[in-house]
Amino acid sequence: MEISRPALANMPPPINTDPLREAAQKLEASFLAEMLQAAGLGTARDSFGGGAGEDQFASFLVQEHAMAMVRAGGIGLSEQIYEALKERENVRPSD
Repeated sequence: MEISRPALANMPPPINTDPLREAAQKLEASFLAEMLQAAGLGTARDSFGGGAGEDQFASFLVQEHAMAMVRAGGIGLSEQIYEALKERENVRPSD
């Protein structure tokens, strides 16, 4: 029996060409990574842990989890940041 994967899993992530949106998503991912670390994600377990290697690379795993959350819609923070940055960029002082 063959296990089928969801159609979305086979699709490449959307290419984001807007630098403002990309910056907003990175900021949300950093925020979420800090929240995940505070919640204990990425901390080594007492038994059956990965040792020193796990400790060294745990931050990368947490950051990737956070970025995956942002790609899946996140908590809406990046969209609010993006709108604020876009609005600020469009409002230029008159000379």
